[in-house]
Amino acid sequence: MGNKAKMVVDKDFTIGEVDKRIYGSFIEHLGRAVYGGIYEPGHETADESGFRGDVLGLIQDLQVPIVRYPGGNFVSGYNWEDSVGPKEERKHRLELAWRTTETNAFGFNEFVDWAKKANTEVMMAVNLGTRGIDAARNIVEYSNHKSGSYYSDLRIKHGYKEPHNVKTWCLGNEMDGPWQIGHKTAEEYGRIALESAKVMKLVDPSIELVACGSSSIHMPTFPEWEATVLDHTYDHVEYLSLHQYYGNREQDSAQFLARSLEMDQFIETVTATCDYIKAKKRSKKKMFLSFDEWNVWFHSNDNDRKIEPWGIAPPQLEDVYNHEDALLVGCMLISLLKHADRVKMACLAQLVNVIAPIMTENGGAAWKQTIYYPYLHTSVYGRGQALVPLIQSPKYDTKEITDVPYLEAIAIHNEEAGEVTIFAVNRHLEESLPVEVDLRSFGDCRLIEHTVLESDDLKAVNTAANPNRVAPHTNGNAVVDGTTVSSQLGKASWNVIRLKVSV
Repeated sequence: MGNKAKMVVDKDFTIGEVDKRIYGSFIEHLGRAVYGGIYEPGHETADESGFRGDVLGLIQDLQVPIVRYPGGNFVSGYNWEDSVGPKEERKHRLELAWRTTETNAFGFNEFVDWAKKANTEVMMAVNLGTRGIDAARNIVEYSNHKSGSYYSDLRIKHGYKEPHNVKTWCLGNEMDGPWQIGHKTAEEYGRIALESAKVMKLVDPSIELVACGSSSIHMPTFPEWEATVLDHTYDHVEYLSLHQYYGNREQDSAQFLARSLEMDQFIETVTATCDYIKAKKRSKKKMFLSFDEWNVWFHSNDNDRKIEPWGIAPPQLEDVYNHEDALLVGCMLISLLKHADRVKMACLAQLVNVIAPIMTENGGAAWKQTIYYPYLHTSVYGRGQALVPLIQSPKYDTKEITDVPYLEAIAIHNEEAGEVTIFAVNRHLEESLPVEVDLRSFGDCRLIEHTVLESDDLKAVNTAANPNRVAPHTNGNAVVDGTTVSSQLGKASWNVIRLKVSV
């Protein structure tokens, strides 16, 4: 087979419809995600609500379909009532998850307003750490009940006559983690998640619920946690969550780019666990997955240890991403798409400043980090049917991961637009990779464009001073001959090959 890679895709061999919510993101009350990120009254681009217009524009371009809020670890100490009503009456609280001071100047209603301007839906989380069933039912009533009850009338009093109609709710966050405020065993969490789910759906039967899965594949309780939690909640929730971050602490770039194979394994293990409980319960219901935290996270760890506690919106988790980070994010997006039959929602964590594709200066500029681009390309062009990728590729081994294909790829067929888009990463750090894609079932194809993200330096970053150091170009070398696409994928590159198809 030599050093050449081949991929075959057939329009009838589908993995599943890509749910657009797979391109979701996350805003937590953490660092400068809210204050100085999406919300900065007084900024020259801020609107009458204090929302930064430059940031909104970058987010609208991404076409983010859903955003998780307000956490994250933050939610396990969150009193939602503190964040609504007249701003001058809102309490300042010690925020124990990240040891800062939360002013509550930006709260639930502001987030709903912001989400409308960002053209996105809200994925709301309830506090099952310090709170529980009562607070969970009350916030759903405040948010979704029309009128005539205490909490719905309180929302109207706060200036929101129409219900927010938030349809997606997370039952707590990372409750398996000893770091979590109100950490619970799988039995304890399974019970409170079940009872909360029941009352929330009594208030509004139309909502969908996400139960907490494991915080990572490396948790000692994985996957027993999933099995126990689903034993309790299976009939009352629609999704189970997965979280995973990767870092290149060993400075082994070849191994770092192979980590998405571990993500595949994580998704497949959780899927198998869901199906085991389905069989155990003799259920006809299929459990779907919400991969509602994923990204690269490690650059900022040392800085975060030096931050003095109890500041207001200090710069926390501000990873500055480089070119190889963008490649792994591309591989992780391909992982999600390869499992589009079960992964129906996912959230790149997070959206602005905090391990994010968008960075800002307080009072200054906003710019795109390297990881912005694979996220943008998949969100905009990755809508439709995910097709089974039959790939033959030369492989390599690393210390921890073996049989790593140099070619990581997926094809998405958007029948409505008459397009097929191939997303492909060449993991080889030194050499280009000849790739041939056989589109035999699509009739004659025409190249629309071949976009490439590449850099002569794996560690190159974008900054306020040089925001376009790593940016895509459309001078890719893909050529089409009938139903065959040929390309020489550049070393360590992210590629988007868009094709017009006649069938």
